[in-house]
Amino acid sequence: MENLIEIKSDYNSLDKLYNLLKQESNFECSKTYDSWEVRTDANGQMAQCIVLKKSGMHAIKVFFMNENTVKINHIIPNKMLHAYFGKSEKAYRNVIEIVAGKIKQALLVGSQQKAFEELEKTVIRAAA
Repeated sequence: MENLIEIKSDYNSLDKLYNLLKQESNFECSKTYDSWEVRTDANGQMAQCIVLKKSGMHAIKVFFMNENTVKINHIIPNKMLHAYFGKSEKAYRNVIEIVAGKIKQALLVGSQQKAFEELEKTVIRAAA
């Protein structure tokens, strides 16, 4: 689950958007390094993102794609739970891993979609 959102030029930096979300949101908000999808910034350092957390299983990460557009992805903020329930990034998976992954996705998709939409509305309301 992901979405691209255009934001006001008043909040066109990660720090400004973080401060806004921290004030406007009822959810736990933090600015951290993006360890879910290892991205690098212009300096070759690990890029940062904003994590808006609803629970140990549901959160979104927000990062800038360009100057006025942010990308929102659903993540599992708990590293242990992410290792088990998150999407596998392995290039080659055996049949059992593929089947188990499909079962996990089928069981979690409803609650993940609901949490994603709720957290996404918070970002849209704050940035629009």
